[in-house]
Amino acid sequence: MDQNLHSPQRRLIELRIEHADLDELIDRNGADERPGDELAIRRLKKRRLLLRDQIARLEAELDPPQPA
Repeated sequence: MDQNLHSPQRRLIELRIEHADLDELIDRNGADERPGDELAIRRLKKRRLLLRDQIARLEAELDPPQPA
């Protein structure tokens, strides 16, 4: 069971959940449009991009493209 907690599939699910949470947070804070929050929004967007790259990399590892 402990092995299941650290599986790549579980990590992928966790990354997707965190990405979705950031999406919601960015959307909610972007609607407020407070000038002081620009830096925080940029940091959240940068983190979201990093997560998207990690998700893509992990998906490629789990399901490599088929040779032509």
